[in-house]
Amino acid sequence: MAEDKNKLTNEAGKDGLIMASAAIVFFLISHLLGKIENGGFLLTALGFVLWVAKFTLCIWLMFAFLRKFAATSGKDRSKTFRFGVTIALCSSLVYAGFYLLYVSVIVPDFFKGVFDALAQAYSGILTTADIDRIMNMESSMPTISFFTNLIWCSLIGIVISAIASGRICGSDNPFANEN
Repeated sequence: MAEDKNKLTNEAGKDGLIMASAAIVFFLISHLLGKIENGGFLLTALGFVLWVAKFTLCIWLMFAFLRKFAATSGKDRSKTFRFGVTIALCSSLVYAGFYLLYVSVIVPDFFKGVFDALAQAYSGILTTADIDRIMNMESSMPTISFFTNLIWCSLIGIVISAIASGRICGSDNPFANEN
């Protein structure tokens, strides 16, 4: 029993790593495209198309991983759902960890431009003390973005797992007890 659980966790971890790798590749491409100056609307549209492609690919991967799992586990919705949740949590952790590494080590001034533009845009409205408080938030952004990515990606993955397990296995209750 414990060996089966470890095997499933390892398989979910591998699947989660594949999903996270896809998201990381799309993030890096988007970030590199963002460095192109004077891209205007075309660059914004391309960034949106890349985001949609990433999201679609992750949904497709989740369905594919859950179909493969359901085929070997007897189409038990509860087990398939739990397997999908494990994939989502593993993928979220890897992606959020990479994002944290990227914004705090690889490109440590990642948020600097955003905060400088924010301070410049609101310099006529806010007091110097308000702008200083906003600028002090910059050092907290890597941590905030880590937890934001972790929670957001996990929640989206859990919802997709619930939908996918229902479509694949055909049961109405994803939380049914195993019998």
